[in-house]
Amino acid sequence: HVQLVESGGGSVHAGGSLRLSCEGSGRTYVKWCMGWFRQISGKEREGLATIDSRGITAYADSVKGRFTVSKDNAKNTLYLEMNTLEPEDTAMNYCAAFQGRCGGTSASKLNTHTYTYWGQGTQVTVS
Repeated sequence: HVQLVESGGGSVHAGGSLRLSCEGSGRTYVKWCMGWFRQISGKEREGLATIDSRGITAYADSVKGRFTVSKDNAKNTLYLEMNTLEPEDTAMNYCAAFQGRCGGTSASKLNTHTYTYWGQGTQVTVS
């Protein structure tokens, strides 16, 4: 049974930082594609960052240079380091995963429809 649980969200001032974590259980995720997504109120869910089994990452233009995705296979945990946060980053953030290789392009890697399993989300509020 695959389960993803996010943590680390909260409220920060503009320019601040947060580190989100996503702990996976039920199996190992070494050969899975994993990613972070967010849903801003009133908008569609969008991809932020992904990482594949080889550690290759991809980022949305809106967060490139500010956010860093990483994972610790020994802990079955995915991370998202969020720096220089802006009010526009206020959103519910989700981690997601699917078994297999991430897509070949950034667009496919960040496509929400590709991902099979989703966490419940953690709220990030920037004021």
